[in-house]
Amino acid sequence: MNKIKINTEYIKLDQLLKFIGIVDSCGQAKQIILDGLVLVNSVIVIQRGKKIYPEYSIEFDGVIYFIEKE
Repeated sequence: MNKIKINTEYIKLDQLLKFIGIVDSCGQAKQIILDGLVLVNSVIVIQRGKKIYPEYSIEFDGVIYFIEKE
């Protein structure tokens, strides 16, 4: 499991995917989210603006990322 540290209260899902390098642009993030390829806390999420808080987990392509507060 990969740990990702954020220094804000939350981060939006599309911004997080770009921040951790899964995608190069928010447009790419939007597409993989709408395609149902991203799980938040083990649930498929299709809202690109979904707020991701510390202690949430994100999964993409079999890789899990755990969000922590910095």
